[in-house]
Amino acid sequence: MSRRLEKLRALLSQHEVDAMLVSSDENRRYMSGFSGSAGYLFITAKAAVLATDFRYIEQAGRQAPGFTVQRIGGSADWLPKLAADHGVQRIGFDSGHMTVAVHNAYKKALESPEAGGKATLVPTSAVVEKFRAVKDVDELRLIERASAITDEAFEQVAAAIRPGMTEAQVAWELEKAMRERGAEKLSFDIIVGAGPNGALPHHRTDDTVIREGQPVVIDMGCVYEGYCSDLTRTIFVGKPDAKFREVYGTVLRAQLQAEEKVRVGMTGTQADGIAREVIQAAGHGDDFGHSLGHGVGLEVHEHPWVSPRAEEALQDNMVFTIEPGIYLSGWGGVRIEDMVVLENGRVRVLSKASKGEYV
Repeated sequence: MSRRLEKLRALLSQHEVDAMLVSSDENRRYMSGFSGSAGYLFITAKAAVLATDFRYIEQAGRQAPGFTVQRIGGSADWLPKLAADHGVQRIGFDSGHMTVAVHNAYKKALESPEAGGKATLVPTSAVVEKFRAVKDVDELRLIERASAITDEAFEQVAAAIRPGMTEAQVAWELEKAMRERGAEKLSFDIIVGAGPNGALPHHRTDDTVIREGQPVVIDMGCVYEGYCSDLTRTIFVGKPDAKFREVYGTVLRAQLQAEEKVRVGMTGTQADGIAREVIQAAGHGDDFGHSLGHGVGLEVHEHPWVSPRAEEALQDNMVFTIEPGIYLSGWGGVRIEDMVVLENGRVRVLSKASKGEYV
């Protein structure tokens, strides 16, 4: 954790602040190791304080040995006192995570006569998230295990899907299979989209009955020791028809092209364009309406972004998804998603689940 603290401290002057107030669960865990669901990190050039309530004091002491643990209550008075104790005047906060209500409470506390009005809050954006995007060896090990659990669960359950099962039954079997292999929870609600429901990229799994002659989109993931996985496969129940083979083949070509050609130094926009060109050339450009991918780590959607508007360059040891799709209203959809990591300038595919024999 000390290297992560030093990286953050090096950015204080760049953002013209004396301290950073870290509030999101994932950023707090990344910077300190503390996995509790409440608290703040207060980090200056010399100090590292973990402020949390009495429920987590003992846990914080065990999980974040490099931090001074401070017990706080329900009021905002602790922040101006901490700022005064450390001679801090400008406190950076992540505007993407702090609510207006919480911001107003801390602003009022800092401006109170008792506090002297010496410290102010300064908005910043995704400071920790941007260097969270580059994974270290330990993070990659956990991500690979989460991915393997997901692969194994998919293989087990997909082989047993039969006409007459409901989407909800399949989702439950997938969740159970992941938990039996060590998953601590789901990284998001499992999507099982049968037939026309597959045309909805984020369909809410329900009691729709899976029928013979339908494509079924399955999007699933789990959390293992804090780190997420994300996998999508599309299967066909029964004998695939010509339309499914055409759509599936297009999506698979787009994905394999991206996995072959994405390189370190490309922007997320350029990477997205590799797959998008294949789908557009097949006449389905308007049927691929989402981004090619997103980062995966402590959150299932995080930096880096791989989309038509992502101008940041991709770097070695970034983990992200490559998930092109085609969605046809009234018929269904096809999405194929792998998790990948950039190593030595090129993509290494982490997801090992079968993509079927459809082309």
